[in-house]
Amino acid sequence: MEKREKIIDIIREVAGKPINPAPAESLFESGLLDSFTLTDLVGALENEFGIRIPDSELTPRKFDSVERIEAYLQSKS
Repeated sequence: MEKREKIIDIIREVAGKPINPAPAESLFESGLLDSFTLTDLVGALENEFGIRIPDSELTPRKFDSVERIEAYLQSKS
């Protein structure tokens, strides 16, 4: 499965909705995610991609869209 598809699947699971966000769509401004679901999102990304995301990087801005999540994951590999 492609990385973007995995990210979208994780967002769907965390949001609890059958959504299909556009790559640049703000997940927080659109109401799909909020500050409470950010930690769930990050935990799921860590599990799926085998990375560790430091607490200091837990900001909505870094994980605001599918594109930003992809860029973040790219920087970690």
